Amino acid sequence: MRATFFWALTARRPTTAARVRRQGDAARSGTKLVAVGGGAVAIVMVVGLVFAGSSGTLPGGTTIDGVAVGGMTKAAAVALLESRAATVARTPVTFTAGDQRFAIKPGELGVSADWEAAVDTAAQRGDGISVLRGFRRLYLSATGNHLVAPVDSYDAAVSYEVGVLAATVDQPHHEAKLVRRGASFVAVAAQAGQTLDRTAAATVVVAALGGLSRANVALPVQSDAPTVTTADLAGQAALARRIVSAPVTLKLGTTRIQVSQAQLAAMLRLPSSPSGTPLIGGTAADTYFANLSHTVNQAPKSAGFAVSGAHVRLVPSVPGRTLDVPRTADSLLAAAERTQNRVATLAVGTVSGGRTTAQAKAMGITGLVSSYETFYGGIENRIHNVELVARLIDKHYIAPGATFSFNQATGERSVAKGFVEAPVIINGELETGLGGGVCQVSTTVFNAAFEGGLPITDRTNHALYIDHYPLGRDATVDYPDIDLKFVNDTGHWLLLRTFVGPSSLVVSLYGTPQHRKVVAQSTPLRTVSPMPVKHKTDLGLAPGEQEVAQYGQPATTTSVEREVYAPNGKLLSDSTWVSNYEALPQIVLIGPKKKHTPAKAKGKTATTTTSPG
Repeated sequence: MRATFFWALTARRPTTAARVRRQGDAARSGTKLVAVGGGAVAIVMVVGLVFAGSSGTLPGGTTIDGVAVGGMTKAAAVALLESRAATVARTPVTFTAGDQRFAIKPGELGVSADWEAAVDTAAQRGDGISVLRGFRRLYLSATGNHLVAPVDSYDAAVSYEVGVLAATVDQPHHEAKLVRRGASFVAVAAQAGQTLDRTAAATVVVAALGGLSRANVALPVQSDAPTVTTADLAGQAALARRIVSAPVTLKLGTTRIQVSQAQLAAMLRLPSSPSGTPLIGGTAADTYFANLSHTVNQAPKSAGFAVSGAHVRLVPSVPGRTLDVPRTADSLLAAAERTQNRVATLAVGTVSGGRTTAQAKAMGITGLVSSYETFYGGIENRIHNVELVARLIDKHYIAPGATFSFNQATGERSVAKGFVEAPVIINGELETGLGGGVCQVSTTVFNAAFEGGLPITDRTNHALYIDHYPLGRDATVDYPDIDLKFVNDTGHWLLLRTFVGPSSLVVSLYGTPQHRKVVAQSTPLRTVSPMPVKHKTDLGLAPGEQEVAQYGQPATTTSVEREVYAPNGKLLSDSTWVSNYEALPQIVLIGPKKKHTPAKAKGKTATTTTSPG
């Protein structure tokens, strides 16, 4: 700027004549320029008008979805495009992903093209005032006016279809991994996968179905590369081979258990990540440790009582032992990872359960409270039932103040529990039924409680009088209605024990001896109704001959009173039990009556017909 300013100050100013000459030259030059400019404008106007064409037609060189519509009216172009679309509407487009092929029709996804909008856009590109329209069309003719119709679709259908395509196209990669081959491990190479670009696929599918071409269209697929190779697993492979290279010995005290190479290989689980650590696990490990637990585990033993006659000895509790599987698995793996000293210690824990020694001592079971013995005989089934029900109530503990229930202790006497049929009293008669012989046990329990001076709250006598029990001191049961119950009022626990011998049953109650005095007095057995007699015909007997099939007895009654005294002579209780026994009919078998045959008349032959009677 400074140089220009200095030149302006120092420049010589032209003379007047020079200025006049210059102004004349400028005027002549301007006239020439105006003439040239006017000619150029005229040429431009002519060119524009020449190429302007009609505003009612589309510019030359216009194509929509590959269909040439240049020079056509808008209506004709729309009609042509819609006709082409109708022709291919039922023809599917085949989409490809590698070797996979998927054929889809436009109607399946609600795809439709807006041909009118495409034609309107093409017309607008070549529109304007005549001269401007001409140059626009000249440009479009030279460069091309190629359009694609806007497409509409049912978005939900498109999203679902793309999901279906992805379910088939997607192939996740597979990392390199170690697999077991017998008692060894080998590395399996990684494999690349592929995934469908769902967003791009939706655009590609809709655009292809909206167009007029039915050429195959490739779906956008992305590569899914693995991240772990066999080289990455080299260290783990070496470790796995070392783990299964030799057996491992498990020890617990003096016990030794060997784990073979095949067992180690089956239980070994190596991680897919090179940075992971190996584990002992899986179905094979679960099975192995479950079997090992059966060998190692020992259930805890509750404290109890050993009895002999009137003597009681406290048996202390014994803690149980259980296999600690997680710690044992870790110990096993650590030993297997070593090349030498492949010995692992079994990890075990103690488990307590049931009654502790202190709890048993606090129960106060120190001696014999009472005992009673009954003798039995009869068939083998009856003896079997006696032994079975005696085992069911044996070692039954009765808390202070609690009520012992015979039916609750034994439960239902059923075939499932092993009961068999034996003689029983049913409806006042001797028959065979399930559980015959059970009432001998209930009678023995009743008398043990009776002798111990315990309150007896529920007792029912037999239907028939049985002479080999103390008078009025029998007790019958019938699950679940007829029960035998007594109460432990000693202030300490009671232990009920049963002892089955070859010909007798003993029931003993152990606890804190009460030293009670029991005084019992029975009334004589009194007949209240005579013995009924039933006669039955026996065809095996001679006419008039009789035989007693069942000896009966009359209906009788008796009662027993029991007085219970404390050691200091104080009367604790005075109870009376009444027993009413039903009559047992005597059954007498009689031979059939002798048949009467009419005598024959002299000189005549008589025919006799005897009707069956």
